[in-house]
Amino acid sequence: MNLGGFKNKEVVVDLTAGTINYRPINEEDAKKYIGGRGLGVKYVLDNGPEVKPLSPENILCIMTGPVTGSRSSMSGRLCVVTKSPLTGTVTDSHMGGWTAARLKWAGIDNIILAGKSDKPVYLFIEDGKAELRDASELWGKGTRETVKTMQARYGEQDLSVMTIGQAGENTVKFASFINEHDRAAGRGGTAAVAGYKKLKAVVIKAPQKGNMPQPKLETEYKEANKKAVKAILDGGLTAPNKGGLSVYGTNVLTNIINEVGALPTKNSQFTHWDQAEKHSGEYVNQHLLVKNNTCHACPVGCKIEVEVKDGKYKTRVESIEFESAWSLGSNCLLSDAEAISFLIDQCNEYGLDTIELGHCFSVTMEAYEKGLITEELIWGDADSMIDLTKKIAYREGFGGILAEGPAKATALWGAPELSMSVKGQSIPAYDPRGIQGIGLGYATSNRGACHLRGYTVASEIAGIPEPTDRLKPEGKGELLKIFQDMLAFSDSMNICKFSSFSENAEHYAEQYSAMTGVPLTADDVMKAGERIYNLERYYNNLAGFDKEEDDYLPKRFTEEPASGNSAGEVSRMDIMLDEYYQVRGWKSGKVTEEKLRELEIIDPENQLV
Repeated sequence: MNLGGFKNKEVVVDLTAGTINYRPINEEDAKKYIGGRGLGVKYVLDNGPEVKPLSPENILCIMTGPVTGSRSSMSGRLCVVTKSPLTGTVTDSHMGGWTAARLKWAGIDNIILAGKSDKPVYLFIEDGKAELRDASELWGKGTRETVKTMQARYGEQDLSVMTIGQAGENTVKFASFINEHDRAAGRGGTAAVAGYKKLKAVVIKAPQKGNMPQPKLETEYKEANKKAVKAILDGGLTAPNKGGLSVYGTNVLTNIINEVGALPTKNSQFTHWDQAEKHSGEYVNQHLLVKNNTCHACPVGCKIEVEVKDGKYKTRVESIEFESAWSLGSNCLLSDAEAISFLIDQCNEYGLDTIELGHCFSVTMEAYEKGLITEELIWGDADSMIDLTKKIAYREGFGGILAEGPAKATALWGAPELSMSVKGQSIPAYDPRGIQGIGLGYATSNRGACHLRGYTVASEIAGIPEPTDRLKPEGKGELLKIFQDMLAFSDSMNICKFSSFSENAEHYAEQYSAMTGVPLTADDVMKAGERIYNLERYYNNLAGFDKEEDDYLPKRFTEEPASGNSAGEVSRMDIMLDEYYQVRGWKSGKVTEEKLRELEIIDPENQLV
């Protein structure tokens, strides 16, 4: 392989046979799909969209990108790519911290796991070699005990552990990987796939010294990295110790989004809550903050470590992020930041997606309030929420129903309209009635409802790169496509999405070109992102998501008006979706053969290339 940045080594694990092989990366695939998310989706598509998520045939891909573990700012990300047991779509879930960098420093780019072990195992990686080791004594343990056991065995220095908890072992459909710094690969149930396969953890021992990826063009790389760092340092949100992300973490958004009337409250029955400030970034900073941590090569430090020093919610955890605070907070009418901290701690211990868990609570609360179920759960009842969290992680009683996800639970109760979900995945913390573009983003996201596929909030709320009217539906199709394509590229280069608040496609192109030695322009960046997004859509089409109604929002958003400073608004999907399909060149939600050939996904004979 002639590309800089890559170690050109993938670990291929057959868990059924207990064997490990190594292979180089196909250079042409790496050029077309960049790495990380894009290359992982290519592997999952090559494996076949017809496989069942919880089956030996499904593969689990742990992927880095060409700048991972390098001097590039915010290059400490990895992604886990598979077919989601929650949605049935292709999914990729990203993790920060130091795990990705250490995987690259260990001489490995990617890990591809297939099959199913007959006993619990973990994968140990050091010096470019991988080995399956017995994890029987770890099975049934939480993530913290697993991490501590590995640290005692291999030493804390230069060690990363990404592990599943009891939720993953019990194949809870929204189970998450957690690493030693409470960083999560949160969405889509990737840890349920690991649990089914009896994979407890991936343990990586690797020092940075001498192992950092080297750029193909050193002089150009220094200049490109210098420009990128300057953009981050000068950024309004990303500036270290000054910008909102650095000072308050992602929870800087709670008061902002609540003020505009776009904070989904009481299972999205309202879009403003006068108690939301009590779990905001400002409140946490004043009352609970103990430390601002950071990931590899990141000057921003958005990870807010908090501590509840005494009482029944005593804990220390990273962190009260915006999505978690909202989902477990306003979404459930719980304003107690200490209780929310404890719930997040439990999610990290069991390995659960905080967004999906909060929706489990809110749909249960609304269903009980309306007399649809007899299982009692009252709005804002933190102690009952904590008790139910454990039952979900262990699939005990009523918790076993919710372990399938809120969409399936509400369908079972005969009230699917209570689930604020798209393709089976619940919405994040932005109400689509008060921010029109993000609603279109939820509907057309390739991994189910998600703000991170195309973060139009940057433009609609923060004015980045330029402001657009948050309540105006016209033009949102084109805006969303730009965000989706650029973020598909950054996810594949595996650089933190928050870089996009300060960097642009030209910054990405210059860093990628200098690292790999493959010349790329800003237009090429957008084209590669478009190719990756269409590849995902093609997978979903082949997996059965081939109808326009698959790209739609719950009726609560399109028929019930918002409150607060968005009072009276509904999501205008009728206008936005048609425009989006036209901009994408799709027909009723399906990628056309013409588009697939244009993007070189298939050849003239309609074969994947």
